Amino acid sequence: MSFFLIKLIPPRPSFAQDMTAAERQVMQAHVGYWKGLAERGLVVVFGPVLDPEGVWGVAIVEVTGEPQVHELIADDPVKVAGLGTFKVCPMQVGALRSNRGASPGVAAPKPPPAHA
Repeated sequence: MSFFLIKLIPPRPSFAQDMTAAERQVMQAHVGYWKGLAERGLVVVFGPVLDPEGVWGVAIVEVTGEPQVHELIADDPVKVAGLGTFKVCPMQVGALRSNRGASPGVAAPKPPPAHA
């Protein structure tokens, strides 16, 4: 398996603040799509990056290879609607937390204290 970072670049810098109702519907479908991929175990993490220079989206995926990344993107409602561009970067993993399956915000259980 391989890891990739996917950057979603919105159609304009102000997109997060001024999207239309139709664009908002596409973005809601986009979130549902990526949540489904996360439930299938393909997505490590995804969501908006609150960059002061302009909000953009990120996903880190664990897939068989780059062709699978492009298949995932091709079915994304944002791609279908033409509401942004995607940049794909392969990753070399330096470290990976051991509780990857934990829900967001849930820490791995601590081992019981050793008795002396």
